[in-house]
This record gives sequence, C-alpha cells and structure tokens, in this order.
Amino acid sequence: MRRTLLALTLATTFGSALPAMAEDAPQDASAPASARETQGKSRKNAEKLDAIVVNAVPLGQSADQIVAPVAVLAGSALDDAKAVSLGETVSAIPGVQSSALGTAVGRPIIRGLDGPRVAVLENGLSSQDVSNVSQDHAVTLEPFLADQIEVLKGPATLLYGSGAIGGVVNVVDGRVPEKAPENGFAGRAEVRSDSVSDGKTGLLRLDAGNDRFAIHVDGMHRDNEDYDIPGGTLANSAVKTTSGAVGASLLGSWGYLGLSVSRFMDLYGSPAEPGDPAEGEDPVHIKMAQTNYSLKGGFIQPIDGIAKIEFNLGHGAYQHVEFEGDTPGTTFATTSNQGRLVVTHEELAGWNGAFGVQTQHRQFSAVGEETFVPATTTKGVGVFLTEQRDFGPVKVELGARHDKQTVQPDSGARRDYNPNSFSAGAAWRFADQWHLSLNLDHAERAPSEEELFANGPHEASNTFEIGSDLNKEKSNQAELGLHFHGDVVEGKVAVYYNKYKNFIYLADTGEVEDDLPVRIWSQNDATFRGAEAEATFHLSKGTSGNWDLRVFGDTVRATLSDGAGNVPRIPAGRVGSTLSWTADSLRASLGAVRYMKQDKIAAFETDTAGYTLVNAHFAWTFVNDERSQWEAFVDGNNLTNQNARPATSLFKDVAPMPGRNVSVGVRAFF
Repeated sequence: MRRTLLALTLATTFGSALPAMAEDAPQDASAPASARETQGKSRKNAEKLDAIVVNAVPLGQSADQIVAPVAVLAGSALDDAKAVSLGETVSAIPGVQSSALGTAVGRPIIRGLDGPRVAVLENGLSSQDVSNVSQDHAVTLEPFLADQIEVLKGPATLLYGSGAIGGVVNVVDGRVPEKAPENGFAGRAEVRSDSVSDGKTGLLRLDAGNDRFAIHVDGMHRDNEDYDIPGGTLANSAVKTTSGAVGASLLGSWGYLGLSVSRFMDLYGSPAEPGDPAEGEDPVHIKMAQTNYSLKGGFIQPIDGIAKIEFNLGHGAYQHVEFEGDTPGTTFATTSNQGRLVVTHEELAGWNGAFGVQTQHRQFSAVGEETFVPATTTKGVGVFLTEQRDFGPVKVELGARHDKQTVQPDSGARRDYNPNSFSAGAAWRFADQWHLSLNLDHAERAPSEEELFANGPHEASNTFEIGSDLNKEKSNQAELGLHFHGDVVEGKVAVYYNKYKNFIYLADTGEVEDDLPVRIWSQNDATFRGAEAEATFHLSKGTSGNWDLRVFGDTVRATLSDGAGNVPRIPAGRVGSTLSWTADSLRASLGAVRYMKQDKIAAFETDTAGYTLVNAHFAWTFVNDERSQWEAFVDGNNLTNQNARPATSLFKDVAPMPGRNVSVGVRAFF
C-alpha cells in the first residue's frame, strides 16, 4: 500500500491520465448537433463532462456541482472504454474495478466492495438480474447502447437503499425519451470486429419526434468466439449477446410521459467449467433472457411549491439456465416490480432538495439438481430526503433514509430488517481554482438471499456455498477530497476510511464438498481505507493539435477485526498514465496501467502477480457535415500480451483476461 500511496502522490503532483471521463474530461463539438444529442453529450473538445447532468442524483446537477464523489463516462471516453461487460467498461475510473469470469461476466467493484453492495441501475431502476448471486452471472445491461454511465462512489444508500452501501453504477440509455431530437431525427450506428475472439459487434439506435411525441428504437448483436490468452485459447469463453428496445413518450411544456419495452439475451460459456471429453464431462454454459417494461414520467411545476415530480415504474421477468452440454441444469428466475417517486421542491428558506419513496417486490427461484438458494420473496419500501444549501463559498448537503425490508424463503423463517442511512457533505471553494470536500456517511444494508440461504453446489462457479443467519451491516465512512481546476493543470485526490460493523463476506474454509471448495457467508467487523488520485496536464494547444497527459492511481486496504486477517478478493492497487492527442479530424492515445501484486490476501487465497496493460486508441473522422459524422477507429488492448489475472476474480487461476487484442470498426452519428 505504501508503494501505491507514493504513486498516487506523484500522480497528483505531476499530471493525470484517464481517457477523458470524469468530472474534468473534455468532449467534442465537432459532431453534428443531432449526433451529440443522440449520445447524451457526445464527442470531445467543446464542453466539460462536468456540464452533463447526472441522472442518478436529484436536482438536475452536473458532476462538478455534487459534493459526493461522482464520475461520468460519455462521448469519446465511453466509445474508447466500451467492453463486453459493464464492469470492464467502467474499470478505468479511479476506485472502480471489475469481477471477471472471462469477458462475458464482469460486475463493477467500487472501492473494494462488490456484489449486493453495488447497485447496478438502468435509468435509475435496478437491473433485477441475479448477477449479485454469484460471480459467474452476467449483468443484463449493455454498455454499447448507453448514452452515458454514471458512477457514485461510496455509500449511496440514501438515494437507492440498502443495496447501494458500496456505490451505484447507473446506465443511462434514453429508452424512454424525455425530449425529441433537435432536428426531429437522430441516430447512431456502429460495427466492429476484434482479433482476440474473432468477435463481431453491431448496433443501431434511432430517435425521432417533435414537440408533442418522441420514439426510440435500439438494437445490438455480439458474436464472440473463445478468446486468445498468452500461450493459447481459453476454452468455453465464447459469448453471444442480443439486446434491443422500443420506447415512446408524449411531450409538452408540462413534461413527459413514456413507456419502453426491452429485451436482453445472452449465451456464454463458463471457463471455470470447460469440460473434459476424456472424462465424459461436458462444458457448462449459461443461456439468459430478460424482458423489462418501464413506465416513466416527469411533470414540471405541477403545483405551487413543487418544481418537478418524477416517477419510474418497472416490471421485469428474468431467467437463466445453466447447461451441462445440451442438458439443462439449474434454472434461475426472478419476477420483479419496482417503483420510484422523486419530488423536487422549490427553494425553501435557502434550501433546495427532494424527497421520495422507493418500493420493490422480487420473487426469486432456482430449480434444478444444483439449486443452492431456495425460492425467496423480497419486499421493501424506503423513504428519503435530501437537501442542499450554499453558505457563501461553502455548499452543504444533508440527507436521510429509512427502509423496511423482508426476506421470505419458501420454507423457513422470514427475516425483517429496517436499515437507516444518514449523510452530510460540505464543499468549500476557498479559492477560484480550489475546493475541499468532506463527506460523512452512516449506511446500513440488509443481507441478500444468497448470503442468508445459500446451501449447496453451484457448478458454473465451481463452488459449494453455505449461507448464515446474518445481522444487517452497518457502515460509517469519512472521505476527504481536494480538487484543483486550472487552465493548464486539473487534478483531484481523495482519501477515505470506512468502518464496518457486521461486515458480510464469502470466506474460504479449505474444506471440500462434492469435489467443490466450500465457502461460507460469514460476518465480522471490518475496516476499509483507501486513496484515489488523478490529474491532467494540458501540455500544448495549437494548429497541430492538442496534447494532454493524464495519470491516475488508486489503492484500497481491507482488514477484518480480531486478527481474522484480510477481506477476500480485494482489488490490487494501480497507477497509470495516458498521452492523448486530438486534431480537427483525428484523435489518438497511448497509455499503460500497472496493477500491483496483491499479497494482502485472506485465508486459502493465493497471491496475485502484478501486470501491466498497454492500450492505444486511434480514430479518424472522415465525414463531418451538417447531416452526419462518420468515424473509423482502431482500439488496441493488452498490446504487450500480458498474462492478466485480476485479484478480484474467483476464477483468476483458470480464466485470465484476454491477451493482445486489436479492434477495428466504423461508427456513425446522424
């Protein structure tokens, strides 16, 4: 950790390097207006990403106006970061990494916290898949169809309840239109092919409308074969994905009201279970499907004193089947209903704020020979309030939330939990270019169904899991951040300390049951502490193009109380840098990220060797007129063909990340 902290200090002192993505990243005005609108806020160079409204936070605020730590991926930064999984797409943001089982599966990990602690949302509603049940289950959200992806780092239970004690990743895709395109019609399309898996991906999105009505259509298909790794090919790592949606809205000066229907289908292999023909063992693969319905609306100044009322209702039906060869095994299914209402009030005694209510009803079942979690019904309702006010150069944010949640297995006693959350934050702009932020949070989380009731083998993840009678988790976190925004240099650094009571974790026992390693959901107090830093040098601007150098780094250390050792599967510290160049029709970047050795491990874990990933991006805008923009691109990942095994993965020993990969393609905005 000392080495990583030293690197973080150097990063903040001397420069910065992420692809343009967080609060400080630029985007492009060269795309036509309709294209920029289609992407949310599009390309590079014209305006800051901190001007983009963060949908996951009330009051219509941009990232730079929010006291709590927020990062946004949009425009060319999102284009360059797109990956098969949501976790891998956001993993270059400081403090954010990914779980992994090949490329098909990757759930975001925020500051060392993953699974049911990180809420994965689509337009503010939960994805309602079962990706939090096991590391071999994919998220049912498609990064290639996103307008922007927002990451709230640290406890976000105030806004999204118990399952957001570690943070939020919100995918904004505009499937329910909130306004019509400026010129009545807009769209984007992309085709690409990669070398590492002979993969092919194509997508199309169309938006049309006027001041009274808008319609949205999107679709995407991916077909990737088993991918290459250093020294060979990873068996059973293929993935095929199809996703699409149709949405429409009524519009007016009063607001909007719309409905969308979406479908997500996935078929992927589990590299942890590739099979063995000599032993008569078939490979394990997962076939997944989900249909979501969403009714969403926003009403502007419906009554005196109320600035806006927004609601979002969702119904989802999800199923995935784990096959051994052609034989269906365990089937996981969920049926969910959820709702969210947010009321923003007019300024009151200098305070601006919002209050709301959130509900969920989820029925979960698992049927088959390897059913390791019983059928369970989860019900919850939460009420929340958030307020903010400026006191001269100091901005203060306060909030509170109360939830009631019940978890009822088909056979067994019902569990009742009443989590509470409180937050307080302040940002002090003590100079024109500097501001200091402090966030204090108390958050509580109710255990999830797999943590409570798991009991049996799970072939796809190659584990035998056992649940426990658990109390709710309680977290107290303090975070201190320093930001600098200058014409030549921009930077920020944050340190945080998080003390958990009754922290829930999956502990290796060293025992074997049914030829599978036994892991038990356990509980102990824990301490998380970490740091993140990034900074940007704008090296030069001129007729020959603009040069930027960025560096970043992050580290987290997590230990259990009473000498119980380290929390399992904590991300390794990282440092990285990227040199970027942009001109009128060209943009290019070359960067490297060093993942440190992870030897602060839990019992029965193994050390993870460090590795360095070298990546490059090049794009050429060969058509740019009033009607459309066309861009050809080449993306290179892991160009030095490193053997990359993430410390966060249960499957690091059998499923390394892809080797050298070059992707080529064309994207259009019109």
